[in-house]
Amino acid sequence: MVEHIFLNGEYIEADKALMPVRTHAFLYGTSVFEGIRAYYNKDENQLYAFRVKEHYERLLQSAKVMWMKSPYTIKEYENITKDLLKLNGYKTDVYIRPTLYKSSETIAPTLTDNEDSFLIFTTPFGDYFDNSRGLKLCVSNWRRTSDNAIPPRAKVGGAYANSSLIKTDAHKAGFDDAVVLSESGKVTEGSGMNIFLVINGVLVTPETTSDILVGVTRNTVIELAQELGIPVRERTVDRTELYAAEEVFCCGTGAQIVHVESIDHRGVNDGKIGSVTKQIQELYFDVVKGKVDKFKKWCTPVYD
Repeated sequence: MVEHIFLNGEYIEADKALMPVRTHAFLYGTSVFEGIRAYYNKDENQLYAFRVKEHYERLLQSAKVMWMKSPYTIKEYENITKDLLKLNGYKTDVYIRPTLYKSSETIAPTLTDNEDSFLIFTTPFGDYFDNSRGLKLCVSNWRRTSDNAIPPRAKVGGAYANSSLIKTDAHKAGFDDAVVLSESGKVTEGSGMNIFLVINGVLVTPETTSDILVGVTRNTVIELAQELGIPVRERTVDRTELYAAEEVFCCGTGAQIVHVESIDHRGVNDGKIGSVTKQIQELYFDVVKGKVDKFKKWCTPVYD
């Protein structure tokens, strides 16, 4: 099968998708992007792209921060994504990466008077983490970039140098990933995923003003928890609450829903998945495959 990419308004073969080395986004990290998953439901022979509309809504919010003009409407983005997936004909789970980027060949870190271009590539994609076990996390020595530096609520390509330092140092120290603190020392998120704690039976997560990416999966978890009757509270979270929590899990398009086994070598729920996490995880994996009628509105079927 020859994979195709959407670039500059055309569906082209992946190995022919090229851009100049002077492209501004390559030189300065001036791109905004989304990570979207599509899940293959074997029983229905259907590929469901999950919460496509919400991802493109966030892409356009990021674009505003970065002085970008969108070449398409949200509905057009949805149609382009569906057509690309259909063209590639996947019969497996897929990762989708739409990117809006500064494409002028300008040697200066300016965002204005700088052309905006768009591309999407797709690729088969399984589990980012091994869901048969929990994550071993540390608290990173690196701090999350702040809203007044490189705002985390905008999904900016250049900001992921921060995530790369965080994740790489965690790996080198023998951990799967890390929890990142803000400059003020409060919990933000993982290197590229949001975090939830269960404290006295309440699902707790850092609020949207805590220097986090306002995750589409994070919002999904909050809605699913409410469906399950689990109380949710968004608030400031202290580092030591990570160690005392009854359960901890991480979520994101890549991470999906994965429980945390330990943080800084301190065990969480004896390393086992907790009951709250398990309920949310099981419902989530049914929802993304289009198996729950109430939430099927979030699933875009690719094949007619």
